Amino acid sequence: MTATVSIPDKVFEHLKKAIFDGSLAVGSKLSEPELARELEVSRGALREAIARLEACRLVTRKNNLGARVVDLTEKNLLEIFRVRESLEGMAARQAAETITEVELEELSELLEQHADSINQDEEHAYFQKEGDLDFHYRVVQASHNQTLFDLLCNDLYQLVRLYRYQFGMRSNRALKALNEHRQIVDAIRRGDGEMAEFIMRAHIRASRDNVEQNFASAEKPKL
Repeated sequence: MTATVSIPDKVFEHLKKAIFDGSLAVGSKLSEPELARELEVSRGALREAIARLEACRLVTRKNNLGARVVDLTEKNLLEIFRVRESLEGMAARQAAETITEVELEELSELLEQHADSINQDEEHAYFQKEGDLDFHYRVVQASHNQTLFDLLCNDLYQLVRLYRYQFGMRSNRALKALNEHRQIVDAIRRGDGEMAEFIMRAHIRASRDNVEQNFASAEKPKL
């Protein structure tokens, strides 16, 4: 039996897609009357959807200024990577203690899918799509720590996705990143939480360095 998707759910997904693809530009104001009329929904359903976007940090709200799509800056993105380094290192350490055999098998299968995807891409991209984040998502899930899951998967990852969609970020270190992912899984499989955390932190730090290089070598986006 298929679950019924509520109107606020549909509006939330529609607005999230519009933010990701740039139809709703970063920093732009969300006009409730216009959006309700355009989407043919009630103001109540719209407000519920906007509140969910705010919870995901894709929308900000200030008194007397209304809701706006979040602004994107290099500084904010690098701050996110620093937070991820700490929290995901902790998640990898805990996953080494709590992961199930089923989760471990699924994680290994996911990396094989990613390897095939990288080989089929002419530019060997890994970071443009959701595959890389999907790996990190699975590791956090395997930590069985709900607080870490809420902070990373329901919050920070949404912002990382937004940056990738808006700035078209790609990486020239795809094969290295895949190898690092495999090393993380190997450490988790051995139950070596200390090594899993060490490799995860180094992996995210390398990704952050790559992002800094991308910003330095490219023309600064208009924010």
